[in-house]
Amino acid sequence: MADRHTHSSGRHNGKAGAASLVVDSPTAVRNVAVVGPSGSGKTTLVEALLAHTGTISRAGSITEGTTVCDHDPVAVRQQRSVALALAPLVHEGIKVNLIDTPGYLDFLGELRAGLRAADAALFVVCAADGVDEATAALWRECAEVGMPRAVVISRLDHPRADAMGELAACQSAFGAGVQPLYLPVGAQALLGLITQRLIDYSAGPAPRIGDVPEADRDRFTEARNQLIEGIIEQSEDETLMDRYLAGEEIAVETLINDLETAVARGSFHPVVPACAFTGVGLAEVLEVVTKGFPSPQERPVPPVTTVDGKEHAELTADPAGPLAAEVVRTTADAYVGRVSLVRVFSGTLRPERPVHVSGHGMAERGHADHDTDERVAHIYSPLGAQLNEVPYCVAGDLCALTKLGSAETGDTISDPREPLLMKPWAMPEPLLPIAVVAKNRSDEDALARNLSRLVAGDPTLRLERNAETNQLVLWCMGEAHADVALSRLRAGGTEVETEDVRIPMRATFTSKAHGRGRHVKQSGGHGQYAICEIDVEPLPRGSGFEFVDKIVGGAIPHQFIPSVEKGVRAQLAKGVTDDPYPVVDVRVTLVDGKAHSVDSSDAAFQTAGALAVKEAAAAGNVVPLEPLDDVEITLPDEYLGAVLGDLSSRRGRVMGTESADNGHTVVKAQVPAVELVRYAIDLRSLTSGTATFTRKFARYEPVPQGAFASAH
Repeated sequence: MADRHTHSSGRHNGKAGAASLVVDSPTAVRNVAVVGPSGSGKTTLVEALLAHTGTISRAGSITEGTTVCDHDPVAVRQQRSVALALAPLVHEGIKVNLIDTPGYLDFLGELRAGLRAADAALFVVCAADGVDEATAALWRECAEVGMPRAVVISRLDHPRADAMGELAACQSAFGAGVQPLYLPVGAQALLGLITQRLIDYSAGPAPRIGDVPEADRDRFTEARNQLIEGIIEQSEDETLMDRYLAGEEIAVETLINDLETAVARGSFHPVVPACAFTGVGLAEVLEVVTKGFPSPQERPVPPVTTVDGKEHAELTADPAGPLAAEVVRTTADAYVGRVSLVRVFSGTLRPERPVHVSGHGMAERGHADHDTDERVAHIYSPLGAQLNEVPYCVAGDLCALTKLGSAETGDTISDPREPLLMKPWAMPEPLLPIAVVAKNRSDEDALARNLSRLVAGDPTLRLERNAETNQLVLWCMGEAHADVALSRLRAGGTEVETEDVRIPMRATFTSKAHGRGRHVKQSGGHGQYAICEIDVEPLPRGSGFEFVDKIVGGAIPHQFIPSVEKGVRAQLAKGVTDDPYPVVDVRVTLVDGKAHSVDSSDAAFQTAGALAVKEAAAAGNVVPLEPLDDVEITLPDEYLGAVLGDLSSRRGRVMGTESADNGHTVVKAQVPAVELVRYAIDLRSLTSGTATFTRKFARYEPVPQGAFASAH
C-alpha cells in the first residue's frame, strides 16, 4: 500500500482467463463491497479497475449500457444499478472480488447481501456531492460489525469537483480514523503523503513520478503530519509516538506496515482520490484493496448451527474444513436457468458433488423452510453476466452455481453428511404494497410461476394473497423496486397489470338493536319454517363475537340453537350492509322464536338467523371500521416538523417522541392503514431519503364520517 513498490499500471496482457480466477488459498482473495450513494460513480470505478488490470479490453459506458456490472435490462434502461454484481480481477497475484452494489435506497436488500459476501467495504463518494445521511448511516452500520473500510473520492473531473471539501465532509460524517493517503492536485495528479512523491497522470496511464511542487508544500506537510500521527496512534509499538515527537524520522516501511495492519482490523480508514476517466488513483485504490484489506482468513465466519438448530463448532475460512456456503443472490437466466451467486465460507465446492440446501427462518417473507439434497453440476466464476467455468471454489471465494432448483437467496449450502444452517442476514421490511393481476386469465398460471421465481431471488419482496380483498399483493421497498419487479415479471412472458390496493375493512354495531328473522315457505308437501328473534349489542374493541342463548320454554328446539348461531356467524362474516365488511365485536342474544314440528330444519334456522341480523342492521346503527397501525419513524431532527405535520394530514395520532443517537428523533404514532399505502414513497420524499419507519397492526377503529370516502 501507499507506493510500497515501483508504481505500475497493473495491467495484464489480454483478458483474464478462467485459470487466473482460480485460487487455492483464501490468503489470495479479497472480497470488497463497493458501496455509496446512487450517482457517486461506483459502477464506473469498477469498470475502470477492470480495464486497468486488463480483465476487460476497454471500459464500458453506463449511458450506452455496456458496463460489466449493469447488465440487467432494467439497469440499462434506468442507467443505474438495480442489483449487486460480481466483477473479479487479479492484481499482483491477488484475486479481488469487487461486489458492485446499488446505491438507491429501494435496493437496500442487494446492498445488505453484498456486505454479507464481503470482508471489507470501499465507500465511493462523488467529489461534488458531499456525504448524505444514508451513506453516513451505512458507515455506522459497518462500524458496528467491525468491517474494514476505505474511501474513494471519485469523479475528480466533475465541473463542481472539490476533493478537499469532500475529504472534510467525509471526516465530519465518518468520524475518527479517516485520513487521506494522497492529496489531489487538480484532476490529473496525486501527492503521496507517505512516499512524498508527486504522481502525475497528465501524460497518460503511465504516471510520471516527481517531487512535491513548492506550491503544494505547506498543505502537503500538514496533511502528512496528521497522517503519520494517525498511523502511529494505531501502532502496536508503544515507543513509536515518543520517537516521533522526539524528532525521529519514522521509516516508510514501518509506517506502511502499521497502516496496513490498522486498515485490516478496521480501525483506520484511508482515503484515495480517483478518477475513472483519467486513470488517476486506480493503481492506488488497488494497492489499498490488495495490501490493506484483510483476506477471508482474517475475518470471522458467520455462526452456523445444525439444521435443527443445535449449536455447531465455530468455522474458519479453511478449504479443508466442513463445507459451508451461502447463496447471496439468485437470478433466472433464459438459457441456463436458475443461477445462484455463492460465497464459500468454509470448505471447498467441487463440481459433480452432492450438496445439501437449507433455507429456514424466512417463512414470513413467503420462503417456506426447506431442506433438499441436490447435485452441483458446474462451478463458474461470474464476470457480470458472463460465466467462466472453474474447477473448484475454495473457502473465502465467490462463485456461481447453476440449476440448483431449490436454492433461494439466503440459503445455506453444505455437505449432505453434515448439513449446516447459517442465520439469514438482516433484511429490510418492504413497506410499499402493489396489487398485481394477470391481464388475461391465460396469464394467471404464468404470473404465479414468475412471482414464485421473483420472490425466491429477492428476500426484500413479500408476496401476500389477501383472502379478504382477494388481491395478490407484492410488497416492495419503493417505486423503483416495484418497477424492477414488474419489469422482470413482464420479461418472463407475463402480461401483468396493477390495481389500487384495497384495505380490509370491518364493521360493528354502535348501539343495541333488535332483529326478527322469519323464513317460512309452505306450498304443499315438505316446507321450511323457522322464526327467531335476536338482540345485537356492541362489545369493546377486540372482543370478537359472542352468542348467548336465552330461549325459554322450548320456543326453539335445542337442536336448532347451533343452527341460528351458524347462520348469524355466516351473515356477520359476509357483512350486513351494502358494503361487504365483516362485522366484529358484537354480542348476539337469541331471545325468542318459533318452530314447526315437520317443516323446521337446520337450513331453515340458519337462514332465519341471517335474516334476523340483517334486520337488526337495517336500523342504521352499523358503522365501518378501518385498521389502525402502530408506526415508528426514525428521522433526522431537521425534518421533525414536516413529518409531524404530514402525520396530522393523514389522520395520524402522535403517541410520543424520543431522542435517538446522531441527531435523530423517533416518532411513535397510530395511523389509519389506508393512509400508509404510499407512505414509503412520501416519507422518502419528505426527508430526502433519510428517514425509516416500521408499521404493525394495532386495532380497528370507526372511520370518521368525513374520511369514509378515502378509506372506502
